[in-house]
Amino acid sequence: MILKKATVLIVDDDPDVLTAVKLLMKTEAQEIITEKNPENLNWLLQRNQVDLVLLDMNFNSAINTGNEGIYWLRKVKEWKPNVSVIMITAYGDIDLAVRSLKEGADDFIVKPWHNEKLLETIKDLLDKKEGIKTPKASVKGSAGSTSILGDSEVMQDIFHKVNKIAPTDANILILGENGTGKDLMAKAIHERSLRANKPFIKVDVGALTDTLFESELFGHKKGAFTDAREDRAGRFEDAHGGTLFLDEIGNITLQQQAKLLTVLQNRQVTRLGTNKPVDIDIRLICATNVPLQELANENRFRKDLIYRINTVEITMPPLRRRNNDIVLLAKHFAKQYASKYLKPTMEFEAAALQKLKSYNYPGNVRELQYSIERAVIMADDHMLKADDLIFSALESSLPATNEADGEIPLSAMEKNAILRVIEKHNGNITRAAKELGLTRTALYRRLSKYDI
Repeated sequence: MILKKATVLIVDDDPDVLTAVKLLMKTEAQEIITEKNPENLNWLLQRNQVDLVLLDMNFNSAINTGNEGIYWLRKVKEWKPNVSVIMITAYGDIDLAVRSLKEGADDFIVKPWHNEKLLETIKDLLDKKEGIKTPKASVKGSAGSTSILGDSEVMQDIFHKVNKIAPTDANILILGENGTGKDLMAKAIHERSLRANKPFIKVDVGALTDTLFESELFGHKKGAFTDAREDRAGRFEDAHGGTLFLDEIGNITLQQQAKLLTVLQNRQVTRLGTNKPVDIDIRLICATNVPLQELANENRFRKDLIYRINTVEITMPPLRRRNNDIVLLAKHFAKQYASKYLKPTMEFEAAALQKLKSYNYPGNVRELQYSIERAVIMADDHMLKADDLIFSALESSLPATNEADGEIPLSAMEKNAILRVIEKHNGNITRAAKELGLTRTALYRRLSKYDI
């Protein structure tokens, strides 16, 4: 829907804000409705065909939750699930605004805002809701200078999310299968943050023993243990002022989790062999290939730590769910490796492109990258043929469609994936469809198809 045909409801207990937004939008939208009291929201939504709600984060109302905006956001989504909501927040409440994205808000804007930015945010949201493609020139094809490419809807949603959360200090948990680009996404978030000029420190915590875990992360004093031959700062101190990226966080032990939680709560580390705490200032990003449902098992992972590291989560989709990006990525890698290995500009035969698009990529983007690198090295000329593309035998392929062999058919995999995502979002079809990379209509068709 274009803004000219939209009805916009603005809910804020500051009359100056209501007046300012109404004056700004009176010639932009079909109808502008203003309201000071959020307790009238339900009545207004039932009486009017509202397309978008601008909702303040804080109200002096009868509902005293400390975060009234989240309360009323939930109510709006309960009463009118399809209505788009943009939260209005002050800079000091950005973490709360980021939380609102997890609760179903479509976007947030910080006040005082630039009028052009507010209008652009509203127009983009309504266009996206209507399925109108944003011109490529205004869509960032990668997050930061780190190359993360994607034209697919699911990746554009991720880029949009990154643009909103990167400038904040919110802790981020990146989920996804191996090879989906979790480490690249962490680096991209750092590069788009206010800490971009400070250190970005990565640690594969899943590979650390208990002793190495403390020494590597918290540091040690000379003589603290047998091989401690000198004083050494830990990775938390190395990342001071910048970003600490803990990869494979899902694989650390419960004992390691307790130690990490203490540091995150106190914002201090104590080197092994000393009793002197050191203050730390870091932005934390974690990643794991363990599904969130498994992390929620308290026999495996502490819930209080999950809440601490997961202010916002980003799920990197497997390549088989972003089929439209395969050719884009393949051409990017072909160009990259042709330059690296001093080859001519590489192109793909039609049969090669078809082979790329029909493969399941159990190793995800990483497998595609290595396959293209191998093909470029072995190619006899500038044209890559289907026979040049050899996929890794190291990767366990997705279950085939041959039920006679006792393997799971692809349709059953799709049904199971849909069920998992719907369960994850507590039955919220809009959010489930967004994570699956489908429209609501397409998801409803599949629900009917699989009798879910």
